[in-house]
Amino acid sequence: MGAAALGRVHASRLRSIYRSAGWPCCDAIEIDLLAAGMLERVRSGLGHETLRLTDAGIAWVAGARAGHRTALSRHEALVEQVAREMTRAGRVAWRGLSLRARLAGAEGADGTPGKHRWCVARPDVFSIRNTSVEAYAQPIVHEVKVSRADLLSDLRKPDKRAAYLDLGGECWYVLGCDAKGRPIGEPDEIPTGCGVLVAREGRLEVARSAVHRALPRLPFSVWLALAKAQPVAGFDEESQDLLN
Repeated sequence: MGAAALGRVHASRLRSIYRSAGWPCCDAIEIDLLAAGMLERVRSGLGHETLRLTDAGIAWVAGARAGHRTALSRHEALVEQVAREMTRAGRVAWRGLSLRARLAGAEGADGTPGKHRWCVARPDVFSIRNTSVEAYAQPIVHEVKVSRADLLSDLRKPDKRAAYLDLGGECWYVLGCDAKGRPIGEPDEIPTGCGVLVAREGRLEVARSAVHRALPRLPFSVWLALAKAQPVAGFDEESQDLLN
């Protein structure tokens, strides 16, 4: 097995072994790492066997960390772009909020609806209209993805998507492009009801519009979270700079 066949779980195990005394777990992940030459077995004078990262293992972990930092910076840049576009559209936007959302409970055997469940949702961008009338707030959630693996992992979490739909009248997926300029996902892969934006060459292109749901009012817990958080600087500040 070569380094190309190793994934995120292998990098996590290598970091764990590097931080610890190297006691083996004797599982399939360690077999992969030993076969790839990322780990070596060390036997002490008392006969105890531990694991230690080889030079190749340390180099591979360092490369994986560099790739993670690059993906994180791309994600943060796209989140900033989406938030700025919302302010340019006359909305008030926040990044990295933790909002309490309500999920539908599982139905009982007789078909009766179950009790609601609660979770904490963390949308990349949450925005509302700049209005003093609560019924006109029209909250929108934007979820930003720059990695296909991250996108596919997110699509396997229906509760996360349901939480976004509970918080916003619209839910949009913002998809980045790969090194060849191709979107990391197709609109058909995104569940119906969610909109799709593609970030290409510094622009946000609408690949599919989101279904709008009217929300009469935001829950008090959401208003409280918005009041405590710092919104993104508005477009008016950028316009004022041009006058100088």
